[in-house]
Amino acid sequence: MRRVRRPRTLAAGLAALLTVGLASTTAQASPPASTVPVQLVSITDFHGYLRPPSPADGGTIAGPDGATQVVGGAAYLATHLKSIQAGHRNSIFFADGDNFSGWPFEVDANADEPTIEVLNALGVQFSSVGNHELDVSKSFLVDHMEKGKCFGTVGVDSCFTDSTGRRFHGADFDFQSANIVDAKGRTIVAPYTIRWVRDGGRSYPIGFIGMTVPDTPTGSTSYQPDLKALDPVESANRAAGELTKRGVKAIVLNMHDGGTDASATYDNCINPSGPAIDLAKKVTPEIDAIVTGHWHAAFNCSIPDPAGNPRPVVEAANHGRLINEINVQLDRRTGEVLRDKTTSVNHAVTRDVTPDPKIQGIVDYWAANGDRKYQEPVATITGDFTRTANAVGESTLADLAADVHLWTARQNGGRADLGLIAAKPATGSTALRADLLVANSNKPGDADGRVMLGESWDAYGYGNPVLTVSLTGAQLDAVLEQQWQTQPDGTVKFAPLALSANVKYAFDASRPVGDRIDPADVRIDGVALDATKTYRVAALAYTVIGADGYSAFKAYTTPVRNNTDHETFAAYLKAHQTLTPAPLDRVAQKG
Repeated sequence: MRRVRRPRTLAAGLAALLTVGLASTTAQASPPASTVPVQLVSITDFHGYLRPPSPADGGTIAGPDGATQVVGGAAYLATHLKSIQAGHRNSIFFADGDNFSGWPFEVDANADEPTIEVLNALGVQFSSVGNHELDVSKSFLVDHMEKGKCFGTVGVDSCFTDSTGRRFHGADFDFQSANIVDAKGRTIVAPYTIRWVRDGGRSYPIGFIGMTVPDTPTGSTSYQPDLKALDPVESANRAAGELTKRGVKAIVLNMHDGGTDASATYDNCINPSGPAIDLAKKVTPEIDAIVTGHWHAAFNCSIPDPAGNPRPVVEAANHGRLINEINVQLDRRTGEVLRDKTTSVNHAVTRDVTPDPKIQGIVDYWAANGDRKYQEPVATITGDFTRTANAVGESTLADLAADVHLWTARQNGGRADLGLIAAKPATGSTALRADLLVANSNKPGDADGRVMLGESWDAYGYGNPVLTVSLTGAQLDAVLEQQWQTQPDGTVKFAPLALSANVKYAFDASRPVGDRIDPADVRIDGVALDATKTYRVAALAYTVIGADGYSAFKAYTTPVRNNTDHETFAAYLKAHQTLTPAPLDRVAQKG
C-alpha cells in the first residue's frame, strides 16, 4: 500500500510529528537546554546510478588528504546514510534533484522506475526538481513519477513489476520548485515543503524551498517549450517570505543549480564561483542554509548572506558519491536557526563498508532485469552501420540517424521536411556512440545480423529529445555552411552534418569558408532550396540550441518536442525490422 503523503500546511503537519525524521532508536545525548538539534542530510544528482559507478562515471573522488577514494553505489550509500543518521532524533533526508533520467541502461529501459524504488527504500522525504526531472514531460514527473500513473502498455512501457513483486506506485516523496511555471504562470509542483521536528514536547517547523536551474525549459535534455523559468533570487525570496508569514523561522533553500571551487577535494571551499555562489550573496537572510547541485561539484562553503551572517552553501557531487550533512541548532524559544552553531560536512560514500542487503537486493533485481532487456531483439541489419566517414563526411550510421529524426518528427501527424544530425560536431561529442555491426558481438543473446535493444541504446543517443523547428531556407543554408569553421590557427575544421535520404547537396571546398554551398545545389525532395521558404527541420535539441557549434541554428522558431533519442531509435528499428545501409550519395563535392 502506498503511504499517505505528508501535508504541507502548518496545521496539518502536526499530525506527522511523530514520524518525521526519526532516523534511529539510538539515544542521543541531551542537547543544551536552549537549543534543538536538527540534522539535514542530502544527496544530489543521483541520476539513477544504482550500481557503483565506474571510474569514467565518477567512481572515484579525491579525499581530504588528496588520496583517491573509490566511491558510489546505492547499497553503500544506504550503509553510510544509516551511520550518519544514527543517534540523531531529528534527521531529515532529502534530495537536490536530478534523481532520475540517468544514463544506466537498466534504469532508462524501465522508465526510471528502478531509481524511485531505491530512493523510496532509502527514505528520501522530498526533492527539488532538477532539470533532468523534466527530461520527458511535466506529466511524466507529476503524474507518473510522483503519483504512479501508468502510460503506454503496463509492464512494457511503464508500471513495471518492482523487486517486491508489486507494480510501480510512484515516489513516496514530493518534489518542489518555486521557479518553474506553466504557460499560465502556475508552479508545476509546490514551491516549498514544511517539515516538523519535535523536542521536549514542542514542535518546530522547517521550510525547504525547491529551486530548479533556470535554463531547464530550453536545456538540451529537459527542453520543454511550454514551461518557463522565473528569476531564482526573486522566487526564493518570495517563497521565504510566504514561509515567514506562516510562522516558519528556519528555512533551507534546496536549489538545483550549483557552482564549483578551486579545491581538488570534496570537503573544502577555495575561491568558489558559479550561479549558486552568486545567489548565496543575494538571496534573503531569512534563508539559513543553501544546498545545491547540477554542477556535479563537491564543496562545503560558508558564505555571508546580505546581512553579513554566514550560512552553509554546499554541493555533494553526483552519482551517489557523497552525502552532505548540515547540523543546525534551533533556538528552543523562537525556532530560529542559531547560525554560529551550524556545522556542515561532506561524507564520501566509500566502498569499504558492508553494502546494505535490502538496497543491494533491489539493485541486483534491476541489474538482472536490465541484462534481460539488453538482449531483446529490435531489428535485423544486412550490412554494417558505422561511423566511418567518407571523403565528404558521410557515414552509414549518421545517415540512418538523420532518417530516424525525420521519421520520428513525422509520427502522429507531425510535419517535417528533413532530418539531420551532427555526425562530427564542431564542439562536444556526437550522439553517434558505437557502430551497429552484422557480426555477432558474442554478447549474451546476440546473433549475426541481430540488433539488440541494448546495442541500439549503446550506438545512438545521450538522452536528448528530437525537436522539430522552423528555419528559413537562408537560415538552413547558413547552418550547412557552418560545417566548415576557421580555427584560431587559420586551419579549417570540417564538422559534417548528416541529412535524411530526401536531401542531396553539393559543396565546393575550394571556395571561401561561409560560401561553399550554392542553395541551388541543395535539393529537398528534388526541389532546390528556397531562401525565403520556411522549412521544418528535425534534429537533436543539443544541436538546435547551438551547443554542437552550429550557431546559425539558434535562429529557429516554433519548436515542437518529439520523443527522446534512445527511445525513438529503438522505435524506428522495431518499426522497420530489416535495414540495409543506404548508399553514401547524399553529399557530393564539386570541382
